[in-house]
Amino acid sequence: MATLYTHQSENVAKTWIFLTGFFVFVIGVGFVFSQAYGNPSFLYIAVAISILMNVGSYWYSDKIVLSMVHAKPVARAEHPELWNIVENLAITAGLPMPKLYIVEDPSPNAFATGRDKEHAVVAVHTGLLSILNKTELEGVLAHELSHVGNRDTLISTVVIVLVGFVTILSDFFLRTGHHFGGGGRDNKAQGIFMIAGFVLALLAPIIATLIKLAVTRKREFLADASGALLTRYPEGLASALEKISGAGIPSTTANHAVAHMYIANPFGQSGLVTKLFMTHPPIAERIAILRGMSAPSR
Repeated sequence: MATLYTHQSENVAKTWIFLTGFFVFVIGVGFVFSQAYGNPSFLYIAVAISILMNVGSYWYSDKIVLSMVHAKPVARAEHPELWNIVENLAITAGLPMPKLYIVEDPSPNAFATGRDKEHAVVAVHTGLLSILNKTELEGVLAHELSHVGNRDTLISTVVIVLVGFVTILSDFFLRTGHHFGGGGRDNKAQGIFMIAGFVLALLAPIIATLIKLAVTRKREFLADASGALLTRYPEGLASALEKISGAGIPSTTANHAVAHMYIANPFGQSGLVTKLFMTHPPIAERIAILRGMSAPSR
């Protein structure tokens, strides 16, 4: 029978699979180029890049994400109620106090990041603070702390960096291929770079789908349930999700690379592309489950 600890172990295993797969992929690209040019330097460079990116994605992915959304650290004196809520919930959950960040964004949302509970971060949009009451805010923050406890944040942040690098690599090959011309080896180089670029460009949507598969939607249900148990008041989170989904305010800082990290899709539930790569279950379904938890048993 699957348990919370099973889910944590699965997340750790998936992270290592992603890191290993990325390592092999980039080395494979380097090997192809080293063979094509008869120059082993390409392979050495690929090995170095793979190591640096794996180390960087594991240790610094949270800082990269926070920088991408322009999150700012917050002190207790600046937002005492927010700080106290997180501190009390962390104590109840048996977690260290995470770092708190604020994102100047009118859309009501929040996310958690960090490779483990000792390096966790909870980031809250200013739009969320403006529309939720205390019990609703507690529900959202309990949900985010549950992601920390479940180790969802580990894989969520690592894949952002790795997928982003593959996209950059694709763009590099497509652009560089046009600079090769003439005859002989230059034509060969142009062909190799162009083929590599087009292959990587075709892989981009597949990799985006891998995010959806790796960061499965069941993590949101589990975090909802864990958060509701933490506050012992499922209606708080249910009411918060209602307000978040009904606000209809688009995010000014989020992008599709980090969308899966938020408590609710920052781009809403409409649109073909959004639905195709949806990493969140429908909010109405989540609300119904939460209210079912709080309904008296017969």
